[in-house]
Amino acid sequence: MSHWLPVLVHTPAHAALGPVLTYRSEQLLPAGTLVRVPLGKRETLGVVWDAATAEATGEFDPAKVRDIAGVLEGIPPLSRAWQQLLSFTAAYYQRSAGEVALAALPPQLRELNPEQVARRLKRKKVDAGAGGAVLAAPALSPEQAAAIAQIDSHSGPFLLFGATGSGKTEVYLHCVHKLLAADPDAQALVMVPEINLTPQLEERFKARFAPLYGEQAVVSLHSGMTNPQRLKSWLSAHGGAARIVLGTRMAVFASLPKLRLIVVDEEHDPSYKSGEGARYSARDLAVYRGKLEGAKVVLGSATPSLETWHHSRPAVDGGRYLRLHMPSRIGESSRLPLVRRVDMNHQPRRAIFSTPLIAAITERVARGEQVMVFLNRRGYAPVLTCEDCGWKSECPHCSAFRVFHKIDRTLRCHHCGFTERVPRACPDCGNVDIAPFGRGTEQLEEHLAELLVDVRRHGSVTPENPDGEHVRIARIDADSTKLKGQLEEQLAAVHAGDVDVLVGTQMIAKGHDFRRITLVAAVNPDGALFSSDFRAPERLFSLLMQAAGRAGRDASLGAQSEVWLQTFQPEHGLYAALKKHDYPTFAAQQLKEREQANMPPFSAQALVRAEAKTQEAAQAFLNAARTFAQTEMAAWDGWAEALAQVFLYPAVPMAIQRVANIERAQMLIECPSRATLQQFLTAWQSVLHATRSQPECKGLIRWAIDVDPLAI
Repeated sequence: MSHWLPVLVHTPAHAALGPVLTYRSEQLLPAGTLVRVPLGKRETLGVVWDAATAEATGEFDPAKVRDIAGVLEGIPPLSRAWQQLLSFTAAYYQRSAGEVALAALPPQLRELNPEQVARRLKRKKVDAGAGGAVLAAPALSPEQAAAIAQIDSHSGPFLLFGATGSGKTEVYLHCVHKLLAADPDAQALVMVPEINLTPQLEERFKARFAPLYGEQAVVSLHSGMTNPQRLKSWLSAHGGAARIVLGTRMAVFASLPKLRLIVVDEEHDPSYKSGEGARYSARDLAVYRGKLEGAKVVLGSATPSLETWHHSRPAVDGGRYLRLHMPSRIGESSRLPLVRRVDMNHQPRRAIFSTPLIAAITERVARGEQVMVFLNRRGYAPVLTCEDCGWKSECPHCSAFRVFHKIDRTLRCHHCGFTERVPRACPDCGNVDIAPFGRGTEQLEEHLAELLVDVRRHGSVTPENPDGEHVRIARIDADSTKLKGQLEEQLAAVHAGDVDVLVGTQMIAKGHDFRRITLVAAVNPDGALFSSDFRAPERLFSLLMQAAGRAGRDASLGAQSEVWLQTFQPEHGLYAALKKHDYPTFAAQQLKEREQANMPPFSAQALVRAEAKTQEAAQAFLNAARTFAQTEMAAWDGWAEALAQVFLYPAVPMAIQRVANIERAQMLIECPSRATLQQFLTAWQSVLHATRSQPECKGLIRWAIDVDPLAI
């Protein structure tokens, strides 16, 4: 007997098809079953979808319905909760459910046929735990114990607001341990914002839980893994063998049938927001998934996002999260680092490092301590320029400058990747005296080597080696860690004490547990103070607070740890709050300003971005869709009142309006009601699809909606 099955597939964007298509099967397969199905001339992965919620594309001719090509047997069906999570994600972020679901599955699962999958499943080995092993865990501080008690006795969600070094990770470990000890089937998901933070987290979790539950009990999921590795981890989680999944934002979609706890560490980090495809927030989806599956959710940060901070206000004021506070660092003598502001108005013009800062660095190195110098710009200089004619190293394909990289003497565009050798002379006037303008991490590394040339490493001057050893300077940024294993190698050198001064971008400012660093210096943080992006102050405060958190993490060195800010705005309120490590005051001021301006979290936003061959076509598309919404849609039954709340700004070029010879424009949409905005965007989708065919939009390449955008 044949059965009609609704199957979710990733249909082409240009096809007039919905994501759920009807196929024929000889056996009735439960929803969530993974199948191979024909789609056009190719075969693709599909998911049998819930018949109660699936909307197949229009009416179909039974004679033209095609048979499924095969079933991925041995893989249990995806849970109903997983299907609901994917459906919600697609609806909220205005993407196809098929696109979201198939992107959430391991890439290799999309490529293998049923026979290949069966062979993979046979090769899986089950690694049993030690069973009788005893948990060796450090004693909890009173603040940690209080936080864990609150998590035990409430349903959440929770904001674990803990200072850097307060022991938030230990709270996560204890919560996971209590969960797994109480429920032999329970699973936990622990998320970090960036790939480079997963190795140290995996090391701590495996050291704690592998003796109890076996090596296979802890797995990672992130895009830095090979496709076979990702498939192996996903299958372990989906089958229940993996009790703990550690991962980046993509892990929020991991299939965990017995999920009972979700931890989102550094929840404020912008990396949790996807920048392509379904532009989802993994943090927000984690909260939704917790509610969906009855799992507790813990959001941890020393500098919570203002949205999360607002949601964690007292329940009587409308708060939805329970705030748990851990203000103290671990260790009796450990304290938060002293923040010093250096007024660069009193330093020599164009000085990279102030005289007092160099003296402080020299003093720390001489004592055998480590220093971290932070600048969020890689390369040697952001632009090469000719003072005679005004030529600058612009990218011919983007509306941006190419960055000067001195190490390999190249000019490199960080947007499209276009790279050329540095010219011997100005291409416009022939002047040979072209010079770098501004500074990046390469220049800081070079300049520090020059300034510290006479300084010797602690303990390196001996009778056998009277000249001693020069100070060792290492640079960690996207350029110095391109090759596999380079980041781990450099981090290991820092932890081993083989590096005296660490120079880097935000890669080194987040989450790392550098025990010997006692001085952190931010070289040029002022740029974000006067940005047109209303989120820039929040990001700057968070980044500087996180960078400051790398100093004095060893209790024996905490008393002398310091953070130095080289600034031309020493009296700015943001730096005043940072000096006191006073996030609540900073957050209160920012939220007050946002409420007055009716900005998130006091309103909802969406951004529509268009890419075209010309800027005119990109803006014409957006403005035409805007005009339709304001005129035609307003005449639809019941829409006048809703549209009165939705404000569509005129289209404008993006900050970098041309990338790789493609022009980019954007339109901001605001609404005081999130539900009304969602209702509008869903109805407006058909308008956007119809608008692209208008003559004035010729040359439009693609468009996308970004709900709750982080960068405008």
